[in-house]
Amino acid sequence: MRGSRWGREKPDRPRRGRWSPAEVARLQELYGLRDDESIARELNRPVASVRKTAESLFPMATRTGPWTAKDVLALKRYLGATTHEVIARVLGRTPEEVRKQITELKRLQSARRWTQEEIAELKRLYGRRSDEDVAIIFGRSLESIRKQARRLCLAKDKAFLRKLGGASATSMPRWSADEIERLTELYSSYSNLEIAQILDRSVKSVVSKAHHLGLRKHRARLQEMGRENVSRRYDKHEKHGEAR
Repeated sequence: MRGSRWGREKPDRPRRGRWSPAEVARLQELYGLRDDESIARELNRPVASVRKTAESLFPMATRTGPWTAKDVLALKRYLGATTHEVIARVLGRTPEEVRKQITELKRLQSARRWTQEEIAELKRLYGRRSDEDVAIIFGRSLESIRKQARRLCLAKDKAFLRKLGGASATSMPRWSADEIERLTELYSSYSNLEIAQILDRSVKSVVSKAHHLGLRKHRARLQEMGRENVSRRYDKHEKHGEAR
């Protein structure tokens, strides 16, 4: 028997019966962002029960009309993570309305400078969304997304590639002894991005290999990284203050 945040013990078999308020809240939080099977595993519920409960929480609506800025942000949050039909349920729209709005968003492309907030969000999303969906989410061209991804040494998650059936086409080559030696030399003092650029690897690959090897950053480097993060947050607040 294993422990669970949904109860003292997690039984071997999926739970059945009435859903607790905590389970319902977690389903509302995850639905549309993770697949039904993944949600079912976390909640220890049958997949059929997850789908039935989700359908009762998010009934298919026929809402039409203008999209607010809040509606568009919500659409971008789910875009690429699930189907148009599920997005429609979550937003209380029809699938046709969702498809029309996505078509409208495709026409909006900006060439403005990337902000630190956008870069952080790109790092979070890039591995689990297609380049086309990421371009729509950020309102940028495919070329801009791919250029920024190369600069940041980003890569798609292996699970995402397996889902698309294209993992073999983009998998990274095995680490050579020379690369491992170089990684070991650099890791303590250089940022993961700098190492990725030097070794022509993705940041994910660098982090994963370093973790496997048990490598650690020097304390001075960690402190420097902390100061850099504080500086970025300070600059962000300063800009917001000037805009008021």
